[in-house]
Amino acid sequence: MIKLTVNGREIQVPKGTMVLDACQQAGADVPTLCYDPDLKLAGSCRMCVVEAKGRPNLMAACVSPAENGMVIETESPDVVESRKIILELLLARHKLECHTCEKDGICKLQDYCYRYGVTDSRYAGQGPHFGMEDPNPFFKRDYDKCIMCTRCVRVCDEITGAQAINVKHRGHHAKIATVFDGKLADSSCVFCGQCVMVCPVGALTSKVSAGKGKSYQTQNVLTTCTYCGTGCTFELNIKDNHVVGVTSVRDSEFSPVNKGALCVKGRFGWDFIESPERLTTPLIRENGELRPASWDEALDYAATKIKAIKEKDGPNSLALFSSARATNEENYLAQKLFRAAIGTNNVDHCARL
Repeated sequence: MIKLTVNGREIQVPKGTMVLDACQQAGADVPTLCYDPDLKLAGSCRMCVVEAKGRPNLMAACVSPAENGMVIETESPDVVESRKIILELLLARHKLECHTCEKDGICKLQDYCYRYGVTDSRYAGQGPHFGMEDPNPFFKRDYDKCIMCTRCVRVCDEITGAQAINVKHRGHHAKIATVFDGKLADSSCVFCGQCVMVCPVGALTSKVSAGKGKSYQTQNVLTTCTYCGTGCTFELNIKDNHVVGVTSVRDSEFSPVNKGALCVKGRFGWDFIESPERLTTPLIRENGELRPASWDEALDYAATKIKAIKEKDGPNSLALFSSARATNEENYLAQKLFRAAIGTNNVDHCARL
């Protein structure tokens, strides 16, 4: 263990702890843009700079190991001035459309500009020119809002393993791109949306949820994905009693299986919930026509038919086709019913995972 002082508070941390983690342990709110606790360290945005007594330069807290005896200030005049300059540099190539941006209310750049009173940039660059509309049905790429934090690149590589995107060019011309700067559909992208999950600004947003409600207009309901048996946890975004989107839950306490990661179905395939084709009541076919029935009538009807078929043709004349949208527990009971009560192992499933 080593000792250091953060904003006048002395704390102990294990040797090898980064200054950012030590500051957070001391209760300091250090702003970050490129940092993500689940990704490799980049240290590229410099928003997390802090002042260490006796050091000639400010240090990036996320990539600087804490040392014994350090005295850290997280909001000194030099630190605040440096963060303001960093924000102005980011705004020099950032398209300011906060009022219509889907990330309005959850944008880190917006939050930090408000926190430090940065309203505009004194630096004149070429301005936004990276707009990249992509003809996919899932998410929008607007790189005129990109701040080059590279979180999308790292999550695509380290969590999804697709390696569909990387940094193209350098300096003022740097941007995120696929191989040969092509369409996502022509790359190794699997449209999982992890890049949307970690993007701190409006450069990557969901097309499926576009225009249906901003974060502060929705209520989030914790639930479990119904597409397969993995058991991924996420939040459904509800507005006016309608599902308008999905939000990752990255806290392992509430999302122990996936820790925020989702597949394309879980993140974007929730429109079936309000499909007009969904059944709202059991149906029984009579004379070639389907008619509504109560649950008791439908279950009795099914049980009578199954029993009659088993008695006439034997248990192996029956088969169970189960659903991935039922829970693991429900599927267990379904196969147990057919194997133990009916006596057949003819059990299949619609998911091939």
